[in-house]
Amino acid sequence: MKKGFALGMAAVLAMYVVLVFQRALDLVRSGEPVGIVMGTALFVFPLLGVWVLVVEIRFGFRLERLVRRLEKNDGMPEPLPATPSGRAELDAALEAFPKARDDVHEHPESWESWLRLSMAYDAARDRRRARKAARKAIELSRGK
Repeated sequence: MKKGFALGMAAVLAMYVVLVFQRALDLVRSGEPVGIVMGTALFVFPLLGVWVLVVEIRFGFRLERLVRRLEKNDGMPEPLPATPSGRAELDAALEAFPKARDDVHEHPESWESWLRLSMAYDAARDRRRARKAARKAIELSRGK
């Protein structure tokens, strides 16, 4: 579901970029100083959006690949009790978190430990730290 949404957003962004670039060309071709500045800005900002989207999609694919490797090696953490929506129960996630944290302290160069920590942060609803730990797992996995 998330992958389909990301690809759908990429398609919408691509259509947006094409339309904005057409408008930017019209503004630059106007020859007016304000039009040239606005047209130039209209070229730059969508490119920044494309760059951010590419970075996020690459992150997602790399993370998905690591999760598959962890599953294949039977390294996934124990499943936690879930709410009806499918999310881990917060109390169970907070209770399981110290195990993942301690694992990283014991094995700081293990991408597997960092990925499990990322999952623990995500289950505990701390997305910022989950992404940071996932990036560390991806970085460490490149060396292996």
